[in-house]
Amino acid sequence: MDSKRLTPPALESLQRVRVILCATSHPGNIGAAARAMKTMGLNRLILVNPKIFPDPQADAMASGADDLLANAIVCTSLTEALQGVVLALAMTARRRELATAPLWVRDGALELVGMAAQGEVALVFGNETSGLSNEELAQCGCWAMIPTDPDFSSLNLAAAVQIMCYELRMALLGTPAVPTIPTMVDVGQLATHDEVEGVLSHFEQSAVDSGFLDVASPGRLMLRLRRLFARARLEREEVNILRGFLASFQRKRG
Repeated sequence: MDSKRLTPPALESLQRVRVILCATSHPGNIGAAARAMKTMGLNRLILVNPKIFPDPQADAMASGADDLLANAIVCTSLTEALQGVVLALAMTARRRELATAPLWVRDGALELVGMAAQGEVALVFGNETSGLSNEELAQCGCWAMIPTDPDFSSLNLAAAVQIMCYELRMALLGTPAVPTIPTMVDVGQLATHDEVEGVLSHFEQSAVDSGFLDVASPGRLMLRLRRLFARARLEREEVNILRGFLASFQRKRG
């Protein structure tokens, strides 16, 4: 059977998807992940603090996807890797406290596809052994799980990348059909990851300045605010309103 080709709008959406690998231990997994991406038409690979890269083993496992490795961007933090995205979908095998509600991968793919029509999106994968930290997961607007056998849920990193990239491609091919986004009045441009991080930092500093937040015992305030903002899907104008409020309170205190 011939491969189905994506329509130009679907291809454009696919080009807005970043695949982010965090703290990858084995260079061979980076190469295998690159190969998995390329078979599904994705080509934007970002590495956060890889243990070893570049490396001949990565090149060998890429098996024709050398261009993805050559163009891979290496970052020192997930925050840096997520700059400019309107939605990040984290992949994790276990439920986390204070995380947003989980999705199965098929639903997660549909969510990303819908948001890719509006801006940059990202798929985020953790370390092979420990996965994503709670702090890394908190930076992602939603997270998804692969419905593996509960008696043996261990999945190789590149295999997880392959599954998710396949689901993205199938979503863009219309199997299942990608839901159309209804036209709404007065809907603004979504805030990017770094813009939301900026308002979170502003909230944190304001809470410290007012005495509401004790830096010696911060508790889970910021994690709860992250979860709140992830559910809200803030628009840029809303971010500006919130920051304007905070700035006005700070001026009055000054």
